[in-house]
Amino acid sequence: MERENKIIFGIRAVIEALNAGKEIEKALVRKGSGSDLFREMVKKLREHNVHFQYVPQEKLNRTTKKNHQGVIAFLSEISYSDLSMVLPGIYESGEIPLILILDRVSDVRNFGAIARTAICAGVHAIVIPLRGSAMINADAVKTSAGALHSLPVCRFENLLDAVRLLKDSGLHIFAASEKSSALYYEADFNLPAAIIMGAEDKGILSELLNASDAPISIPMKGAISSLNVSVAAGIILFEVLRQRKAFTQAAADG
Repeated sequence: MERENKIIFGIRAVIEALNAGKEIEKALVRKGSGSDLFREMVKKLREHNVHFQYVPQEKLNRTTKKNHQGVIAFLSEISYSDLSMVLPGIYESGEIPLILILDRVSDVRNFGAIARTAICAGVHAIVIPLRGSAMINADAVKTSAGALHSLPVCRFENLLDAVRLLKDSGLHIFAASEKSSALYYEADFNLPAAIIMGAEDKGILSELLNASDAPISIPMKGAISSLNVSVAAGIILFEVLRQRKAFTQAAADG
């Protein structure tokens, strides 16, 4: 393992890491490799829901000069959580659930900045897709100011499955979309809520938008039609916090 980059290389090393329960963020696999041991490793990657991609030999060689045997795996900086286990604990604590769903937010520093904002705004967990999301590496953790070590992050093969689970658990699904005429501060965030944010260059997948209960937008003025996703997330999340604090205060006053 090259500790500075948190990578593992070699077929048996990757198999052993998987067997030992190591969290692997993603793997690069050489095209055209076909030994029995290699096929066993690929099977295990699939069984453990590890995102991997086939790449040419040259890319592997640029990543490490060591004898990689056609595979390089990147260890995760965090341990991922099971959303179905996170949700009951939120309800049991007496808090109103607030979940943030990030649809294909691929910039590492944006991801880290969002996590930092999320934990300050009272988000209970972040949900991301298995593919297409930022790799949670040292840069992401540093940008999050360590928030990614304490805020649960949950991965799903299909974010629609996460939305269904959240709905079944009583959460109202909001989706941030510039196409919506409903403004974010008009929404009732005192409900158990999940908020979907998409990357500014791609937006939210149409099937996720259609599955949401309420699309919301941030009013804009000027020639630029969209905000950086970390800024947009901050605006909406702190509106949630504002509403919930006001609701709690009003309840306390009686």
